[in-house]
Amino acid sequence: MSWYNEAIFYHIYPLGLTGAPKTNDYSASVSRLNTLLPWIDHIKEIGCTALYIGPLFESVGHGYETTDYKKLDSRLGTNEDLKNFVAVCHEKGIKVIFDGVFNHTGRDFFAFKDIQQNREHSRYLNWYCNVNFGGNNEYNDGFSYENWGGYNLLVKLNQRNPEVQNYICDVIRFWVSEFDVDGIRLDAADVLDFDFMRALRRTAAEVKEDFWLMGEVIHGDYSRWVNGETLHSVTNYALHKALYSGHNDHNYFEIAHTVKYLQNMGNLDLYNFVDNHDVERIYTKLSNKAHFAPVHVLLYTLPGVPSIYYGSEFGIEGKKEKFSDDSLRPALNLKDYADAITTNPNTALIAALGKVRQHTPALSYGSYTELHLTNRQFAFARDLDGVRVIVTVNNDDNAAGMSLPAGNCAEYVGTLTGQKVSVEGGRINVTVAANSGEIWVPADTMTEDTQIKVENAAEVQATSDTETSASAETSETKKAEIKEAVTKETAQDLAAQETAAAKEESACANETCAKDADKTDETSDTAAKTVADLSKAPEDMTVAELQLCILAKMATNGPVTDQMKKTVYDNIWHDSLVNWFKSFR
Repeated sequence: MSWYNEAIFYHIYPLGLTGAPKTNDYSASVSRLNTLLPWIDHIKEIGCTALYIGPLFESVGHGYETTDYKKLDSRLGTNEDLKNFVAVCHEKGIKVIFDGVFNHTGRDFFAFKDIQQNREHSRYLNWYCNVNFGGNNEYNDGFSYENWGGYNLLVKLNQRNPEVQNYICDVIRFWVSEFDVDGIRLDAADVLDFDFMRALRRTAAEVKEDFWLMGEVIHGDYSRWVNGETLHSVTNYALHKALYSGHNDHNYFEIAHTVKYLQNMGNLDLYNFVDNHDVERIYTKLSNKAHFAPVHVLLYTLPGVPSIYYGSEFGIEGKKEKFSDDSLRPALNLKDYADAITTNPNTALIAALGKVRQHTPALSYGSYTELHLTNRQFAFARDLDGVRVIVTVNNDDNAAGMSLPAGNCAEYVGTLTGQKVSVEGGRINVTVAANSGEIWVPADTMTEDTQIKVENAAEVQATSDTETSASAETSETKKAEIKEAVTKETAQDLAAQETAAAKEESACANETCAKDADKTDETSDTAAKTVADLSKAPEDMTVAELQLCILAKMATNGPVTDQMKKTVYDNIWHDSLVNWFKSFR
Protein backbone atom coordinates (compact mmCIF):
# COMPACT_ATOMS: atom_id res chain seq x y z
CA MET A 1 0.00 0.00 0.00
CA SER A 2 1.08 3.58 -0.67
CA TRP A 3 0.72 6.89 1.15
CA TYR A 4 -2.13 7.97 -1.11
CA ASN A 5 -4.28 4.98 -0.15
CA GLU A 6 -4.52 6.44 3.36
CA ALA A 7 -4.41 10.12 2.41
CA ILE A 8 -6.89 12.80 3.42
CA PHE A 9 -6.45 15.69 1.00
CA TYR A 10 -6.74 19.42 1.41
CA HIS A 11 -7.20 21.36 -1.83
CA ILE A 12 -5.91 24.91 -2.33
CA TYR A 13 -6.36 27.17 -5.34
CA PRO A 14 -3.40 29.45 -4.54
CA LEU A 15 -4.08 32.41 -6.83
CA GLY A 16 -7.48 32.77 -5.20
CA LEU A 17 -6.57 32.06 -1.58
CA THR A 18 -3.67 34.54 -1.67
CA GLY A 19 -5.75 37.27 -3.34
CA ALA A 20 -3.35 37.51 -6.29
CA PRO A 21 -4.17 39.90 -9.17
CA LYS A 22 -6.40 38.39 -11.82
CA THR A 23 -3.92 39.25 -14.59
CA ASN A 24 -0.18 38.63 -14.60
CA ASP A 25 1.89 41.53 -15.92
CA TYR A 26 5.08 39.44 -15.57
CA SER A 27 6.65 42.07 -13.32
CA ALA A 28 8.78 41.40 -10.25
CA SER A 29 7.79 38.38 -8.17
CA VAL A 30 5.64 38.92 -5.09
CA SER A 31 5.99 36.16 -2.47
CA ARG A 32 2.31 35.64 -1.76
CA LEU A 33 2.85 31.88 -1.46
CA ASN A 34 4.62 32.51 1.84
CA THR A 35 1.36 33.82 3.29
CA LEU A 36 0.06 30.26 3.02
CA LEU A 37 2.71 28.81 5.34
CA PRO A 38 0.42 29.13 8.42
CA TRP A 39 -2.20 27.10 6.56
CA ILE A 40 0.07 24.05 6.74
CA ASP A 41 -0.46 23.77 10.50
CA HIS A 42 -4.18 24.22 9.97
CA ILE A 43 -4.21 21.46 7.36
CA LYS A 44 -2.52 19.13 9.82
CA GLU A 45 -4.77 20.20 12.69
CA ILE A 46 -7.96 19.22 10.88
CA GLY A 47 -6.50 15.79 10.13
CA CYS A 48 -5.46 16.17 6.48
CA THR A 49 -2.29 14.37 5.41
CA ALA A 50 -1.85 15.59 1.84
CA LEU A 51 -2.20 18.83 -0.12
CA TYR A 52 -3.31 19.32 -3.69
CA ILE A 53 -2.26 22.84 -4.66
CA GLY A 54 -2.47 24.48 -8.06
CA PRO A 55 -2.19 25.77 -10.61
CA LEU A 56 1.18 27.18 -9.56
CA PHE A 57 3.25 27.97 -12.61
CA GLU A 58 3.64 31.12 -14.64
CA SER A 59 0.47 32.01 -16.52
CA VAL A 60 -1.36 35.05 -17.75
CA GLY A 61 -4.62 34.75 -15.80
CA HIS A 62 -6.43 31.99 -13.90
CA GLY A 63 -3.42 29.68 -14.04
CA TYR A 64 -4.51 27.18 -16.67
CA GLU A 65 -3.03 29.09 -19.61
CA THR A 66 0.58 28.19 -18.81
CA THR A 67 3.41 30.46 -19.89
CA ASP A 68 6.31 28.62 -18.22
CA TYR A 69 6.09 25.17 -16.59
CA LYS A 70 9.37 25.64 -14.73
CA LYS A 71 8.75 28.97 -13.03
CA LEU A 72 6.42 29.71 -10.13
CA ASP A 73 3.83 32.29 -11.12
CA SER A 74 5.25 35.75 -10.46
CA ARG A 75 2.11 36.65 -8.53
CA LEU A 76 2.93 33.87 -6.05
CA GLY A 77 6.68 34.29 -5.68
CA THR A 78 9.88 32.57 -6.72
CA ASN A 79 10.93 28.97 -7.21
CA GLU A 80 12.75 29.20 -3.91
CA ASP A 81 9.45 30.09 -2.21
CA LEU A 82 7.80 27.00 -3.68
CA LYS A 83 10.74 24.78 -2.76
CA ASN A 84 10.56 26.01 0.82
CA PHE A 85 6.77 25.62 0.95
CA VAL A 86 6.92 21.96 -0.05
CA ALA A 87 9.78 21.36 2.40
CA VAL A 88 7.70 22.77 5.27
CA CYS A 89 4.77 20.57 4.25
CA HIS A 90 7.03 17.53 4.33
CA GLU A 91 8.37 18.52 7.75
CA LYS A 92 4.77 18.51 9.00
CA GLY A 93 4.06 15.13 7.42
CA ILE A 94 2.01 16.54 4.54
CA LYS A 95 2.46 15.12 1.03
CA VAL A 96 2.11 17.60 -1.85
CA ILE A 97 0.78 17.26 -5.39
CA PHE A 98 0.80 19.96 -8.09
CA ASP A 99 -1.66 20.76 -10.84
CA GLY A 100 -0.27 19.50 -14.17
CA VAL A 101 -1.85 21.44 -17.03
CA PHE A 102 -0.52 19.37 -19.93
CA ASN A 103 -3.45 19.34 -22.35
CA HIS A 104 -2.88 22.92 -23.48
CA THR A 105 -0.66 25.96 -22.96
CA GLY A 106 -1.24 29.67 -22.95
CA ARG A 107 -0.48 31.89 -25.92
CA ASP A 108 2.61 33.24 -24.15
CA PHE A 109 4.25 29.81 -24.00
CA PHE A 110 7.59 29.82 -25.84
CA ALA A 111 6.57 27.26 -28.50
CA PHE A 112 3.46 29.18 -29.47
CA LYS A 113 5.36 32.48 -29.52
CA ASP A 114 7.80 30.87 -31.94
CA ILE A 115 4.94 29.92 -34.28
CA GLN A 116 3.64 33.49 -34.16
CA GLN A 117 7.09 34.75 -35.11
CA ASN A 118 8.28 32.15 -37.62
CA ARG A 119 4.92 30.89 -38.87
CA GLU A 120 5.32 27.97 -41.33
CA HIS A 121 9.03 27.79 -40.56
CA SER A 122 8.67 27.33 -36.80
CA ARG A 123 10.27 24.15 -35.49
CA TYR A 124 7.42 23.95 -32.96
CA LEU A 125 4.68 23.86 -35.59
CA ASN A 126 3.77 20.26 -34.73
CA TRP A 127 3.71 20.90 -31.00
CA TYR A 128 0.09 22.02 -31.37
CA CYS A 129 -2.99 20.51 -32.98
CA ASN A 130 -4.34 21.58 -36.36
CA VAL A 131 -2.42 24.79 -36.89
CA ASN A 132 -3.89 26.20 -40.11
CA PHE A 133 -2.36 29.21 -41.85
CA GLY A 134 -5.39 29.45 -44.09
CA GLY A 135 -7.48 30.59 -41.13
CA ASN A 136 -7.48 33.28 -38.47
CA ASN A 137 -8.80 34.01 -34.98
CA GLU A 138 -9.94 36.87 -32.73
CA TYR A 139 -6.30 37.68 -31.95
CA ASN A 140 -5.62 38.18 -35.69
CA ASP A 141 -2.67 35.76 -35.65
CA GLY A 142 -3.14 35.03 -39.31
CA PHE A 143 -3.69 31.35 -38.51
CA SER A 144 -6.10 29.17 -36.55
CA TYR A 145 -5.52 26.22 -34.23
CA GLU A 146 -7.33 23.72 -32.07
CA ASN A 147 -8.12 25.00 -28.63
CA TRP A 148 -9.59 23.60 -25.42
CA GLY A 149 -13.19 24.24 -24.50
CA GLY A 150 -13.72 26.78 -27.28
CA TYR A 151 -11.21 29.22 -25.78
CA ASN A 152 -8.38 30.30 -28.09
CA LEU A 153 -6.57 31.46 -24.95
CA LEU A 154 -5.89 27.75 -24.36
CA VAL A 155 -3.89 26.24 -27.23
CA LYS A 156 -4.16 22.45 -27.45
CA LEU A 157 -0.86 20.57 -27.35
CA ASN A 158 -0.21 17.69 -29.75
CA GLN A 159 0.38 15.00 -27.15
CA ARG A 160 1.21 12.39 -29.78
CA ASN A 161 4.30 14.36 -30.77
CA PRO A 162 7.33 12.61 -29.14
CA GLU A 163 8.97 16.00 -28.56
CA VAL A 164 5.97 17.19 -26.58
CA GLN A 165 5.88 13.97 -24.58
CA ASN A 166 9.59 14.23 -23.79
CA TYR A 167 9.25 17.89 -22.83
CA ILE A 168 6.39 17.26 -20.39
CA CYS A 169 8.17 14.25 -18.89
CA ASP A 170 11.20 16.48 -18.35
CA VAL A 171 8.93 18.98 -16.61
CA ILE A 172 7.86 16.25 -14.19
CA ARG A 173 11.49 15.32 -13.56
CA PHE A 174 12.23 19.00 -12.90
CA TRP A 175 9.34 19.34 -10.45
CA VAL A 176 10.62 16.38 -8.47
CA SER A 177 14.28 17.39 -8.48
CA GLU A 178 13.59 21.08 -7.82
CA PHE A 179 10.57 20.99 -5.53
CA ASP A 180 10.37 17.36 -4.29
CA VAL A 181 6.70 17.10 -5.29
CA ASP A 182 4.91 13.81 -4.49
CA GLY A 183 2.43 13.62 -7.33
CA ILE A 184 0.42 15.44 -9.97
CA ARG A 185 -3.24 16.13 -10.59
CA LEU A 186 -3.65 16.07 -14.37
CA ASP A 187 -5.97 18.79 -15.60
CA ALA A 188 -8.54 17.74 -18.24
CA ALA A 189 -7.36 14.13 -18.10
CA ASP A 190 -10.52 12.98 -19.83
CA VAL A 191 -9.21 14.50 -23.09
CA LEU A 192 -5.56 13.50 -22.71
CA ASP A 193 -4.10 11.00 -25.17
CA PHE A 194 -3.78 7.55 -23.58
CA ASP A 195 -0.29 6.92 -24.98
CA PHE A 196 0.72 10.27 -23.51
CA MET A 197 -0.62 9.19 -20.10
CA ARG A 198 1.28 5.93 -20.37
CA ALA A 199 4.47 7.95 -20.88
CA LEU A 200 3.62 10.00 -17.80
CA ARG A 201 3.06 6.83 -15.78
CA ARG A 202 6.46 5.47 -16.81
CA THR A 203 8.03 8.75 -15.77
CA ALA A 204 6.18 8.67 -12.45
CA ALA A 205 7.65 5.25 -11.68
CA GLU A 206 11.09 6.58 -12.57
CA VAL A 207 11.20 9.83 -10.59
CA LYS A 208 9.97 8.82 -7.14
CA GLU A 209 8.62 5.86 -5.24
CA ASP A 210 4.84 6.06 -4.89
CA PHE A 211 4.62 9.12 -7.14
CA TRP A 212 0.87 9.65 -7.61
CA LEU A 213 -0.96 10.53 -10.82
CA MET A 214 -4.57 11.64 -10.37
CA GLY A 215 -6.61 12.86 -13.31
CA GLU A 216 -9.54 15.22 -13.69
CA VAL A 217 -12.28 13.10 -15.29
CA ILE A 218 -15.93 14.08 -15.29
CA HIS A 219 -17.88 11.23 -16.91
CA GLY A 220 -17.33 7.71 -18.15
CA ASP A 221 -15.97 4.39 -16.99
CA TYR A 222 -13.20 5.49 -14.64
CA SER A 223 -11.35 2.20 -15.15
CA ARG A 224 -10.37 3.44 -18.62
CA TRP A 225 -8.05 5.88 -16.89
CA VAL A 226 -7.32 4.14 -13.58
CA ASN A 227 -5.22 1.04 -14.18
CA GLY A 228 -1.65 -0.20 -14.05
CA GLU A 229 -0.62 1.61 -17.25
CA THR A 230 -2.10 5.10 -17.00
CA LEU A 231 -3.33 6.81 -13.79
CA HIS A 232 -3.58 5.83 -10.14
CA SER A 233 -6.82 7.72 -9.56
CA VAL A 234 -9.33 10.17 -11.03
CA THR A 235 -11.80 12.70 -9.66
CA ASN A 236 -15.03 11.04 -8.55
CA TYR A 237 -17.61 13.40 -10.04
CA ALA A 238 -20.22 10.63 -9.98
CA LEU A 239 -20.13 10.45 -6.18
CA HIS A 240 -19.84 14.23 -5.87
CA LYS A 241 -23.20 14.63 -7.61
CA ALA A 242 -24.83 11.83 -5.64
CA LEU A 243 -23.73 13.17 -2.26
CA TYR A 244 -25.42 16.53 -2.54
CA SER A 245 -28.49 15.55 -4.60
CA GLY A 246 -29.04 12.41 -2.55
CA HIS A 247 -29.47 14.62 0.50
CA ASN A 248 -31.40 17.43 -1.18
CA ASP A 249 -33.88 14.89 -2.55
CA HIS A 250 -33.91 12.69 0.58
CA ASN A 251 -32.79 9.86 -1.67
CA TYR A 252 -30.09 7.62 -0.26
CA PHE A 253 -30.90 5.16 -3.04
CA GLU A 254 -29.04 7.47 -5.43
CA ILE A 255 -25.91 7.40 -3.29
CA ALA A 256 -26.05 3.64 -2.74
CA HIS A 257 -26.65 3.04 -6.46
CA THR A 258 -23.68 5.26 -7.34
CA VAL A 259 -21.43 3.33 -4.97
CA LYS A 260 -22.48 0.04 -6.58
CA TYR A 261 -21.97 1.52 -10.05
CA LEU A 262 -18.43 2.56 -9.07
CA GLN A 263 -17.72 -0.81 -7.43
CA ASN A 264 -18.61 -2.53 -10.69
CA MET A 265 -15.75 -0.64 -12.35
CA GLY A 266 -13.27 -2.47 -10.14
CA ASN A 267 -11.29 -1.75 -7.00
CA LEU A 268 -10.49 1.87 -7.83
CA ASP A 269 -9.11 4.35 -5.29
CA LEU A 270 -11.00 7.40 -6.55
CA TYR A 271 -10.51 10.99 -5.42
CA ASN A 272 -13.71 11.86 -3.52
CA PHE A 273 -14.86 15.43 -2.93
CA VAL A 274 -18.00 17.44 -2.26
CA ASP A 275 -16.74 20.69 -3.80
CA ASN A 276 -13.70 22.14 -5.55
CA HIS A 277 -12.53 25.21 -7.48
CA ASP A 278 -14.92 24.48 -10.38
CA VAL A 279 -18.20 23.72 -8.58
CA GLU A 280 -20.34 25.44 -5.98
CA ARG A 281 -19.53 25.09 -2.31
CA ILE A 282 -21.27 22.22 -0.59
CA TYR A 283 -22.79 24.56 2.00
CA THR A 284 -24.40 26.52 -0.84
CA LYS A 285 -25.65 23.42 -2.62
CA LEU A 286 -27.35 21.84 0.38
CA SER A 287 -31.04 22.72 0.77
CA ASN A 288 -30.79 21.79 4.45
CA LYS A 289 -27.54 23.04 5.96
CA ALA A 290 -27.81 20.41 8.70
CA HIS A 291 -26.98 17.83 6.01
CA PHE A 292 -23.39 19.09 6.13
CA ALA A 293 -22.85 16.42 8.81
CA PRO A 294 -24.10 13.26 7.05
CA VAL A 295 -22.59 14.41 3.73
CA HIS A 296 -19.14 14.59 5.27
CA VAL A 297 -19.52 11.39 7.26
CA LEU A 298 -20.09 9.68 3.91
CA LEU A 299 -17.21 11.56 2.25
CA TYR A 300 -14.81 10.22 4.89
CA THR A 301 -16.14 6.66 5.03
CA LEU A 302 -17.18 5.54 1.55
CA PRO A 303 -14.51 3.84 -0.59
CA GLY A 304 -12.02 6.34 -2.02
CA VAL A 305 -9.67 9.14 -0.96
CA PRO A 306 -11.46 12.09 0.70
CA SER A 307 -10.64 15.72 -0.05
CA ILE A 308 -11.64 19.05 1.54
CA TYR A 309 -11.58 22.26 -0.53
CA TYR A 310 -10.08 25.20 1.35
CA GLY A 311 -12.62 27.12 3.38
CA SER A 312 -15.38 24.55 3.13
CA GLU A 313 -14.37 23.14 6.51
CA PHE A 314 -15.63 26.47 7.90
CA GLY A 315 -18.96 26.14 6.10
CA ILE A 316 -18.38 29.10 3.77
CA GLU A 317 -20.67 29.68 0.80
CA GLY A 318 -19.74 30.01 -2.87
CA LYS A 319 -22.14 30.21 -5.81
CA LYS A 320 -21.02 29.60 -9.37
CA GLU A 321 -21.51 32.58 -11.64
CA LYS A 322 -22.20 32.55 -15.36
CA PHE A 323 -18.97 34.19 -16.48
CA SER A 324 -16.71 33.89 -13.44
CA ASP A 325 -15.52 31.36 -10.88
CA ASP A 326 -14.11 34.04 -8.59
CA SER A 327 -16.71 33.42 -5.89
CA LEU A 328 -15.56 29.79 -5.74
CA ARG A 329 -11.93 30.83 -5.24
CA PRO A 330 -11.94 33.57 -2.59
CA ALA A 331 -9.09 35.11 -0.66
CA LEU A 332 -9.31 34.07 2.99
CA ASN A 333 -7.42 35.21 6.06
CA LEU A 334 -6.72 32.26 8.33
CA LYS A 335 -6.72 34.60 11.34
CA ASP A 336 -10.46 35.06 10.82
CA TYR A 337 -10.87 31.35 11.56
CA ALA A 338 -8.28 31.02 14.31
CA ASP A 339 -10.67 29.36 16.78
CA ALA A 340 -12.75 27.46 14.23
CA ILE A 341 -12.02 24.01 15.61
CA THR A 342 -13.29 25.07 19.03
CA THR A 343 -16.14 27.37 17.95
CA ASN A 344 -17.35 26.20 14.52
CA PRO A 345 -19.28 22.88 14.54
CA ASN A 346 -18.49 22.29 10.86
CA THR A 347 -14.75 22.62 11.42
CA ALA A 348 -14.92 20.51 14.58
CA LEU A 349 -16.67 17.76 12.63
CA ILE A 350 -14.08 17.80 9.83
CA ALA A 351 -11.25 17.62 12.38
CA ALA A 352 -12.98 14.75 14.18
CA LEU A 353 -13.55 12.83 10.96
CA GLY A 354 -9.90 13.32 10.03
CA LYS A 355 -8.77 11.75 13.29
CA VAL A 356 -11.23 8.88 12.98
CA ARG A 357 -10.12 8.04 9.46
CA GLN A 358 -6.42 8.23 10.34
CA HIS A 359 -6.91 5.69 13.13
CA THR A 360 -9.38 3.38 11.35
CA PRO A 361 -7.60 1.38 8.61
CA ALA A 362 -10.85 -0.24 7.47
CA LEU A 363 -11.99 3.15 6.12
CA SER A 364 -8.98 3.19 3.79
CA TYR A 365 -8.67 -0.49 2.89
CA GLY A 366 -11.84 -2.27 3.96
CA SER A 367 -14.38 -3.91 1.68
CA TYR A 368 -17.81 -2.33 1.31
CA THR A 369 -21.10 -4.02 2.20
CA GLU A 370 -24.50 -2.33 2.19
CA LEU A 371 -26.43 -3.09 5.40
CA HIS A 372 -29.53 -0.89 5.41
CA LEU A 373 -31.13 1.39 2.83
CA THR A 374 -34.21 3.59 2.72
CA ASN A 375 -34.76 7.03 1.23
CA ARG A 376 -33.69 8.66 4.47
CA GLN A 377 -31.46 6.15 6.25
CA PHE A 378 -28.37 4.36 5.01
CA ALA A 379 -25.88 2.01 6.65
CA PHE A 380 -22.91 0.07 5.37
CA ALA A 381 -19.90 -1.82 6.65
CA ARG A 382 -16.20 -1.53 5.89
CA ASP A 383 -14.57 -4.88 6.72
CA LEU A 384 -10.84 -5.45 7.08
CA ASP A 385 -8.98 -8.40 8.60
CA GLY A 386 -11.95 -9.52 10.66
CA VAL A 387 -12.76 -6.02 11.90
CA ARG A 388 -16.13 -4.57 10.91
CA VAL A 389 -16.64 -0.80 11.00
CA ILE A 390 -20.26 0.28 10.59
CA VAL A 391 -21.36 3.66 9.20
CA THR A 392 -24.88 5.02 9.69
CA VAL A 393 -26.38 8.22 8.27
CA ASN A 394 -29.81 9.80 8.51
CA ASN A 395 -31.09 12.68 6.35
CA ASP A 396 -34.46 12.91 8.09
CA ASP A 397 -35.50 15.60 10.58
CA ASN A 398 -36.31 12.89 13.11
CA ALA A 399 -34.14 10.26 14.73
CA ALA A 400 -34.22 6.76 13.24
CA GLY A 401 -33.43 3.32 14.59
CA MET A 402 -31.52 0.60 12.76
CA SER A 403 -30.78 -3.05 13.52
CA LEU A 404 -27.52 -3.99 11.80
CA PRO A 405 -25.34 -7.12 11.50
CA ALA A 406 -22.24 -6.55 13.60
CA GLY A 407 -18.75 -7.92 13.73
CA ASN A 408 -17.36 -10.53 16.08
CA CYS A 409 -17.08 -8.37 19.18
CA ALA A 410 -19.07 -7.61 22.30
CA GLU A 411 -19.51 -3.87 22.01
CA TYR A 412 -19.35 -0.99 19.54
CA VAL A 413 -18.52 2.65 20.17
CA GLY A 414 -19.76 5.61 18.17
CA THR A 415 -16.61 7.60 17.39
CA LEU A 416 -18.44 10.94 17.03
CA THR A 417 -20.58 10.71 20.17
CA GLY A 418 -18.90 8.16 22.40
CA GLN A 419 -22.17 6.20 22.58
CA LYS A 420 -21.73 2.49 23.36
CA VAL A 421 -23.99 -0.30 22.13
CA SER A 422 -23.83 -3.99 22.91
CA VAL A 423 -23.83 -6.71 20.28
CA GLU A 424 -26.81 -9.00 20.82
CA GLY A 425 -27.48 -11.97 18.61
CA GLY A 426 -24.81 -10.78 16.19
CA ARG A 427 -26.49 -7.39 15.69
CA ILE A 428 -26.42 -3.88 17.09
CA ASN A 429 -29.51 -1.75 17.56
CA VAL A 430 -28.64 1.91 17.14
CA THR A 431 -30.52 5.16 16.91
CA VAL A 432 -29.15 7.79 14.55
CA ALA A 433 -30.02 11.37 15.40
CA ALA A 434 -31.78 13.59 12.89
CA ASN A 435 -29.62 14.86 10.03
CA SER A 436 -26.48 13.22 11.33
CA GLY A 437 -24.18 10.27 11.00
CA GLU A 438 -22.03 7.98 13.10
CA ILE A 439 -19.03 5.70 12.64
CA TRP A 440 -19.28 2.64 14.86
CA VAL A 441 -16.08 0.75 15.65
CA PRO A 442 -15.49 -2.31 17.85
CA ALA A 443 -14.74 -1.03 21.34
CA ASP A 444 -11.53 -3.03 21.58
CA THR A 445 -10.11 -1.40 18.41
CA MET A 446 -10.81 2.23 19.26
CA THR A 447 -7.56 4.00 20.11
CA GLU A 448 -7.34 6.36 23.04
CA ASP A 449 -6.11 9.18 20.80
CA THR A 450 -9.08 8.91 18.45
CA GLN A 451 -11.60 8.73 21.26
CA ILE A 452 -10.22 11.74 23.11
CA LYS A 453 -10.01 13.90 20.01
CA VAL A 454 -13.50 13.10 18.80
CA GLU A 455 -15.09 13.54 22.20
CA ASN A 456 -13.48 16.97 22.44
CA ALA A 457 -14.92 17.89 19.04
CA ALA A 458 -18.41 16.90 20.14
CA GLU A 459 -18.01 18.81 23.39
CA VAL A 460 -16.95 21.93 21.53
CA GLN A 461 -19.98 21.85 19.27
CA ALA A 462 -22.34 21.59 22.23
CA THR A 463 -20.50 24.31 24.10
CA SER A 464 -20.20 26.81 21.26
CA ASP A 465 -23.99 26.97 20.78
CA THR A 466 -24.62 27.18 24.52
CA GLU A 467 -22.16 30.00 25.17
CA THR A 468 -23.68 32.48 22.77
CA SER A 469 -25.40 34.59 25.42
CA ALA A 470 -23.06 33.80 28.33
CA SER A 471 -20.45 36.11 29.80
CA ALA A 472 -16.78 35.18 29.53
CA GLU A 473 -16.63 34.26 33.21
CA THR A 474 -19.75 32.13 33.10
CA SER A 475 -18.80 30.41 29.85
CA GLU A 476 -15.95 28.48 31.43
CA THR A 477 -18.30 27.14 34.09
CA LYS A 478 -20.87 26.39 31.43
CA LYS A 479 -18.32 24.53 29.32
CA ALA A 480 -17.50 22.19 32.18
CA GLU A 481 -21.19 21.65 32.87
CA ILE A 482 -22.00 20.85 29.25
CA LYS A 483 -19.01 18.51 28.98
CA GLU A 484 -20.27 16.57 31.96
CA ALA A 485 -23.86 16.76 30.80
CA VAL A 486 -23.41 15.27 27.36
CA THR A 487 -21.79 12.19 28.86
CA LYS A 488 -24.74 11.48 31.16
CA GLU A 489 -27.25 8.86 30.15
CA THR A 490 -30.30 10.27 31.95
CA ALA A 491 -32.34 13.34 31.25
CA GLN A 492 -32.51 14.03 34.98
CA ASP A 493 -28.76 14.70 35.30
CA LEU A 494 -28.56 17.05 32.34
CA ALA A 495 -31.78 18.86 33.20
CA ALA A 496 -30.61 19.61 36.73
CA GLN A 497 -27.30 21.01 35.54
CA GLU A 498 -28.90 23.03 32.76
CA THR A 499 -31.38 24.50 35.25
CA ALA A 500 -28.54 25.69 37.45
CA ALA A 501 -26.68 27.19 34.54
CA ALA A 502 -29.78 28.91 33.22
CA LYS A 503 -30.48 30.49 36.59
CA GLU A 504 -26.91 31.73 36.91
CA GLU A 505 -26.93 33.34 33.50
CA SER A 506 -30.51 34.69 33.68
CA ALA A 507 -30.76 33.78 30.04
CA CYS A 508 -34.23 32.34 30.17
CA ALA A 509 -37.62 33.51 31.39
CA ASN A 510 -39.42 31.60 34.13
CA GLU A 511 -41.50 29.32 31.96
CA THR A 512 -41.37 25.56 32.21
CA CYS A 513 -40.40 23.86 28.96
CA ALA A 514 -39.62 20.25 29.76
CA LYS A 515 -42.20 18.21 31.65
CA ASP A 516 -41.64 14.75 33.00
CA ALA A 517 -39.07 13.81 30.31
CA ASP A 518 -37.73 10.89 32.35
CA LYS A 519 -40.29 8.09 32.50
CA THR A 520 -38.08 5.01 32.93
CA ASP A 521 -38.84 2.36 35.56
CA GLU A 522 -35.88 3.41 37.70
CA THR A 523 -36.75 7.11 37.69
CA SER A 524 -40.50 7.08 37.16
CA ASP A 525 -41.07 9.46 40.07
CA THR A 526 -38.40 11.96 38.97
CA ALA A 527 -39.35 14.82 36.65
CA ALA A 528 -36.68 16.31 34.43
CA LYS A 529 -37.53 20.00 34.29
CA THR A 530 -35.67 23.08 33.24
CA VAL A 531 -36.39 26.72 32.56
CA ALA A 532 -36.55 27.92 28.96
CA ASP A 533 -37.90 30.93 27.15
CA LEU A 534 -40.49 29.68 24.68
CA SER A 535 -40.84 33.16 23.25
CA LYS A 536 -37.49 32.57 21.54
CA ALA A 537 -37.41 31.38 17.98
CA PRO A 538 -35.93 27.86 17.77
CA GLU A 539 -32.98 29.32 15.87
CA ASP A 540 -32.16 31.50 18.90
CA MET A 541 -32.28 28.67 21.43
CA THR A 542 -29.14 27.00 22.70
CA VAL A 543 -28.41 23.34 21.99
CA ALA A 544 -29.37 22.45 25.57
CA GLU A 545 -32.67 24.34 25.38
CA LEU A 546 -33.57 22.66 22.11
CA GLN A 547 -32.74 19.23 23.51
CA LEU A 548 -34.96 19.74 26.56
CA CYS A 549 -37.84 21.18 24.56
CA ILE A 550 -37.71 18.21 22.16
CA LEU A 551 -37.91 15.86 25.14
CA ALA A 552 -40.90 17.80 26.42
CA LYS A 553 -42.63 17.44 23.06
CA MET A 554 -41.89 13.72 23.06
CA ALA A 555 -43.35 13.39 26.56
CA THR A 556 -46.70 14.71 25.36
CA ASN A 557 -46.95 11.67 23.06
CA GLY A 558 -46.16 9.05 25.67
CA PRO A 559 -43.35 7.66 27.82
CA VAL A 560 -39.81 8.83 26.96
CA THR A 561 -37.40 5.89 27.11
CA ASP A 562 -33.73 5.99 28.04
CA GLN A 563 -32.83 5.30 24.41
CA MET A 564 -35.01 8.22 23.25
CA LYS A 565 -33.32 10.51 25.74
CA LYS A 566 -29.89 9.36 24.72
CA THR A 567 -30.73 9.94 21.07
CA VAL A 568 -31.71 13.53 21.86
CA TYR A 569 -28.61 14.27 23.92
CA ASP A 570 -26.31 12.62 21.40
CA ASN A 571 -27.50 15.12 18.81
CA ILE A 572 -25.41 18.26 19.45
CA TRP A 573 -25.98 19.81 15.99
CA HIS A 574 -27.86 23.09 16.39
CA ASP A 575 -29.42 23.18 12.90
CA SER A 576 -30.45 19.56 13.20
CA LEU A 577 -32.13 20.19 16.56
CA VAL A 578 -33.94 23.24 15.20
CA ASN A 579 -35.40 21.16 12.38
CA TRP A 580 -36.29 18.37 14.78
CA PHE A 581 -38.07 20.78 17.15
CA LYS A 582 -39.99 22.39 14.28
CA SER A 583 -41.20 18.97 13.15
CA PHE A 584 -43.39 18.80 16.27
CA ARG A 585 -45.19 22.04 15.49
